[in-house]
Amino acid sequence: MTALTIILSGEKLEGKVLKKMHERIIKNFMDIIILAELKTGPLSGYDVISFIHNKFHLLVSSGTVYSLLYSLERNGLIEGTWNERKRVYKLTEKGEKTIETILGANDKINNFITSLLKVQYTP
Repeated sequence: MTALTIILSGEKLEGKVLKKMHERIIKNFMDIIILAELKTGPLSGYDVISFIHNKFHLLVSSGTVYSLLYSLERNGLIEGTWNERKRVYKLTEKGEKTIETILGANDKINNFITSLLKVQYTP
């Protein structure tokens, strides 16, 4: 193996690791992502799938999205209504307050994630 091959392999591995990390973060925070996007207006499940794909370049399954939408609805954060042949979701008052609280804590969340990811090396 040449030095260039090792470097390229390392970059390829780094790319794969970062891609997996990106996917994991999006999936773990999808409820917050959905609530934040619903602040701009009502969305159907298909709209949510399209939004996540277009913004984060991640294709999530309809089962994942609809399961999460139903969970958010059961928790009173969103409300779904039938519009012709599709169900459209909007934030409830509780959902509005919840996403405002989360977005208001942005600095605290950033600091937490930064401190979580800091690696300390001891010589």
